[in-house]
Amino acid sequence: QVQLVESGGGLVQAGGSLRLSCAASGRTFSSYAMGWFRQAPGKEREFVAAISSSGGRTYYADSVKGRFTISRDNAKNTGYLQMSSLKPEDTAVFYCAAKFVGGSYYYTGGYDYWGQGTQVTVSS
Repeated sequence: QVQLVESGGGLVQAGGSLRLSCAASGRTFSSYAMGWFRQAPGKEREFVAAISSSGGRTYYADSVKGRFTISRDNAKNTGYLQMSSLKPEDTAVFYCAAKFVGGSYYYTGGYDYWGQGTQVTVSS
């Protein structure tokens, strides 16, 4: 079992920055990859970014490349999503997820555990 708790969401003006954190517990943090997804009202949950278990490989949605940075600190059992140059269309609930084996980094079906989400609202 893995428990994931997101934090760091909030209200920010367009052009601003936020850093989301995902605190993990349960199974060894360095044994699984992590991903961030988001879901806006009335829309499907969509991929934002992912990072391999060691942190050596990262993946991004085209919509956030150059603006968001995913990272992890395996010593602190915590993953991060640094978001900059935020836009109103980034408004969503952001979820972190744990991925053990198999499946794609880019789809929800590739992940085994999910956090409860944190709201990010970007005002224009």
